Amino acid sequence: MSLAFDHNNPYPSRRSATYSQRGMVAASQPQASQAGRDMLAQGGNAVDAAIATAAVLSVVEPSGNGIGGDAFALVWMAEADGRGQLHGLNASGHAPAALTPEAVRAAGHSEMPLHGWTPVTVPGTPAAWATLSQRFGKLDFATLLAPAIRIAREGFPVSPVISALWQRAEGEFRARADDPAVAPWLDAFAPLGRAPRPGELHRNEAQARTLEALAESRCESFYRGALAQTIDAFSRQTGGYLRAEDLAGYTPEWVEPIAADYRGYQVWEIPPNGQGMVALMALRLMEGFDPSVRDDPELLHRQLEAMKLAYTDGHHHITDSGHMRTSVAALLSDAYADTRRRLIGATAIDPEPGKPQAGGTVYLATADADGNMVSYIQSNYHGFGSGVVVPDTGISLQNRGHGFSLDADHVNVLAPGKRTFHTIIPGFLSRDGIGLGPFGVMGGFMQPQGHMQVVMNLIDYGLNPQAALDAPRWQWMGGRQIGIEPGYPLHLVRDMAARGHQVSLAIDSTSYGRGQIILRHPDTGVYCGGTEPRTDSSIAVL
Repeated sequence: MSLAFDHNNPYPSRRSATYSQRGMVAASQPQASQAGRDMLAQGGNAVDAAIATAAVLSVVEPSGNGIGGDAFALVWMAEADGRGQLHGLNASGHAPAALTPEAVRAAGHSEMPLHGWTPVTVPGTPAAWATLSQRFGKLDFATLLAPAIRIAREGFPVSPVISALWQRAEGEFRARADDPAVAPWLDAFAPLGRAPRPGELHRNEAQARTLEALAESRCESFYRGALAQTIDAFSRQTGGYLRAEDLAGYTPEWVEPIAADYRGYQVWEIPPNGQGMVALMALRLMEGFDPSVRDDPELLHRQLEAMKLAYTDGHHHITDSGHMRTSVAALLSDAYADTRRRLIGATAIDPEPGKPQAGGTVYLATADADGNMVSYIQSNYHGFGSGVVVPDTGISLQNRGHGFSLDADHVNVLAPGKRTFHTIIPGFLSRDGIGLGPFGVMGGFMQPQGHMQVVMNLIDYGLNPQAALDAPRWQWMGGRQIGIEPGYPLHLVRDMAARGHQVSLAIDSTSYGRGQIILRHPDTGVYCGGTEPRTDSSIAVL
């Protein structure tokens, strides 16, 4: 069984698979992928390209990520004959020292809110950029942030999908304009009195100045400098919990990636607190079934049931690694997979997990001529995040703390200094010690569902990366509710309803994930890339 590099695509597509031998960058915005490609042209490697791409995405796609969010990365550093070493970086932030369940309840909340200061955790994205650059980068750090600074200052034409998400967010935050922490959002992201329309230019001089400060200090200013003091002062002024001490105490963590074998391939994810293990558990269940053909009703039903069971376990067990009560090895073991697989019957089950919801994130993949590859993801969590924007900085702070529980018995209960269950997950494929490439599908709780589907498309059905992304997707939405994109044959939709699934046909595909894939041919070294048709994606090659 081998991954496909041919041009065959059984699905309607606006794009062809893209090939290159010298380097490739796949991202959700053309200016971002081009910035990464320019780093390769200047002699940078895949890590340099990833940082530059991520920095530009923080400017041109503020509806999903920003300087005030979190990040994860899987970095494949090549050695010889396609072999190398995979490194994991967890740059998710912890809860502030003052953020306790008692403080949240005293503020009148019975659960973690979505907006305002309460769900704000320490941002990890700037630290991710600096840490990756210091360990693996080749170019000067200021060079990597230069394109983002220029674009923020000169402006950029807003792309269509991002404009729609931006307009949706404007309504949410305009309704909260009386909150002094959220009011600056309108100044930063709706300076004309409304969200920008497709093709309209948006400039953010304050963000350009912040990026300059990050470039000059290698992001130290954000954690232990002037920017940290500015964030602290605004938090104190407007009732926030985040303090300069919380920022100063933060460092990203290098982690050992985790993997599950799937039909002879190794599928790699970041370990908890990330939810990548959900994708691995679901694939472990599916490996026990004959994949048959993609449009087989029995297969689709089993995929849905496997994902339900994996998510049930994920929500029950996954949290900050230091607070896990069950080991990763136990959850990925053959014995446990066999036990869970036996629960999959002829009809839909209701495993009663926490209900999945949509999110805001960006994913990118990079590769260079030496065989180095990066799978990178960064996020504000829910759209623009908390809605809290630090005045005169362009920093929109994430609302990752919304994922905490206030239930003292829950594994993911809020605690100062703790990292919450995290939705963003980069993926990577290898086989027999040879790196094949990065993949990811962003989008809140859709992410492991997207990972499972694209991995099966690549491995079980021999689709090239573009076809694997073009294929219609399903989404489990909690309980027995599922969503299915229109591209699925009608007989499958009817069959799922007959099995007890509560089926909704998707009208808007923005919640079905947005992915990128780059695969490296193990014999020729040629890269084959695919980019997401559900957003404004592009691939840039060297």
